[in-house]
Amino acid sequence: MANPIKETPVLYGEDARRFAERIANPVMEPPEKAERLKQVYEWYLQALERGRLKEEVKKKAKQHD
Repeated sequence: MANPIKETPVLYGEDARRFAERIANPVMEPPEKAERLKQVYEWYLQALERGRLKEEVKKKAKQHD
């Protein structure tokens, strides 16, 4: 059985100020990094598809035995 999720703590003082500042002024990633992440994501999707196809071939082989 899963553990219950704890409540999110409330931030006060310096922690709250830093959090509000970071939310108000997010750091933008360079376009090169975004492109690289897209490439990795596409590679991952292709790997998932190859794995799915491989499993289908295994299932069909078992059915023919």
